[in-house]
Amino acid sequence: MVQRPCIVIVAGETSGDHLAAGLIKALRARRPQWVFAGVAGPAMVAVGCEVWAAADELAVMGLFEVIKHLPRLLRLRAMVLRRTRLAAPLAFVGVDAPEFNLGLAAKLVGASFPAIQYVSPQVWAWRSGRVHQMAKTLKLVLCVLPFEKPFYEGHGLAAEFVGHPLADRLPLTADRAGARQALGIPATGEWVALLPGSRAAEVSRLAADFLGAAEQLLLKRPALRFLVPLANSRARQLFEEALRTRPALASKLMLLDGRSSEVLTASDCVLVASGTATLETLLCKRPMVVAYKLGRATAWLVRWLRLMKAPFFSQPNLLAGRAVVCELLQEAVTPQRLAQEVLLWLDSPARVSDLQAEFTRIHARLRLGASERAAEAIIALVEAKSADRHLS
Repeated sequence: MVQRPCIVIVAGETSGDHLAAGLIKALRARRPQWVFAGVAGPAMVAVGCEVWAAADELAVMGLFEVIKHLPRLLRLRAMVLRRTRLAAPLAFVGVDAPEFNLGLAAKLVGASFPAIQYVSPQVWAWRSGRVHQMAKTLKLVLCVLPFEKPFYEGHGLAAEFVGHPLADRLPLTADRAGARQALGIPATGEWVALLPGSRAAEVSRLAADFLGAAEQLLLKRPALRFLVPLANSRARQLFEEALRTRPALASKLMLLDGRSSEVLTASDCVLVASGTATLETLLCKRPMVVAYKLGRATAWLVRWLRLMKAPFFSQPNLLAGRAVVCELLQEAVTPQRLAQEVLLWLDSPARVSDLQAEFTRIHARLRLGASERAAEAIIALVEAKSADRHLS
């Protein structure tokens, strides 16, 4: 049973779970009497969050793909909304999962507690009209990318750039030899990491292309080997199903449960699904090729309505403000093209060195103590709201 004073937190997927867990730890260090409840993953549970539903229930991507899950998601939202109102929390904090969390925030308009979004949706990149609704429903956006704060403030919505917790956790200088030793792989030799995503839909769309790229690469470099850190059991199951159609590849791959940071640090190049994993790859200072595939109907709609506004979709390019890594979208994602782009990195050590210097500069810019800064911003908002109530 939720006690007061409490914070309701709704996090989506593995990355949101870890962000929320860091935030809970930072809040509890400053306000030990506060309790936490909501949609949570294992990391949040480990720091004492009461679970109303599992974070991976929100792992749905794409406009049309959401439709088949809509009845379940609406039931989940109704349950969270009901329990949030009953809890009468100090604040509602949505962590990532913007489609779900912004809908909840809209339903909470007029409540006595503020709604906060931690990790901005990419409204500056696509479906930018959402910012007007956000300004009506949110009291604060906690931004993890530096260019987001001025964007929101330009639309009358309070925002704070807090940096990124991954940048705090990962060292500025990557220890490649240490990572290889920890994984039990040779200190010499070339290794390519394959990260096909954490969501079932991502893995289903990218696994075959990534494995096909591995086959292409082995034709050019027979000694090459591959590391595959899989985010969860469902991702592993789907990847293994794709691998069964290519039995000759099995001996060339090492599949791991998690351990993505070690894998990235140990690798010479990375094939990666667009998303938080591209930022983690940047922070591990690895060259990468970024792939993104939506369902066909969603991709058609995005193009037809010209919903995509930003010049890039991968975080490294957005943060650098220029194309520093290759992005491949939809039909451009083929085994041949993926392999070609990986070979360009493997054959260009000077280019890799320049990229690592750029990534180190970006890392330093993001390394601000994000969980602590986010916690302090939430506390300031909550306590200012409380002071206003006492004065009125």
